[in-house]
Amino acid sequence: MFEAINIATSGLTAQRLKMDVISNNIANASTTRTTEGGAYRRRRVILQPINERTRWNSPFAPHGLRTGDGAGVRVTQVQRDETSPVRLVYDPGHPDAIQIGPKKGYVEYPNVNPVTEMVDMIAASRSYQANVQVIEGFKGMFQQALQIGRG
Repeated sequence: MFEAINIATSGLTAQRLKMDVISNNIANASTTRTTEGGAYRRRRVILQPINERTRWNSPFAPHGLRTGDGAGVRVTQVQRDETSPVRLVYDPGHPDAIQIGPKKGYVEYPNVNPVTEMVDMIAASRSYQANVQVIEGFKGMFQQALQIGRG
């Protein structure tokens, strides 16, 4: 039972980080200058399933029982989105406008699409809520088991 709570907790942690990264993307949707140079680049969270296969011996199963095929999820990295292009907006008076070349007078704005970010935020929020419901469900089952044990 506690394994299921640990799985849901790993989902909570991952989705919370994902919502934090999305919030950061939205906050930097118009940042044209960063410490790395150039416009802000959208970040995205890369998740990976945790697969732990363990065996434990049981007097009822001759070859033992396999448990823990899925043990939750973990964040492997927060990655900059270098694949989608930055937005170019013509604004020659902007301090970050390109001064030479064919893009003269254009300003590079982040590759952050607020609509996409909001959709991702809703999905992460729903996933977070689902994991909370899993924990609440197991908590209710545990309380019922205690009541049965007392009775």
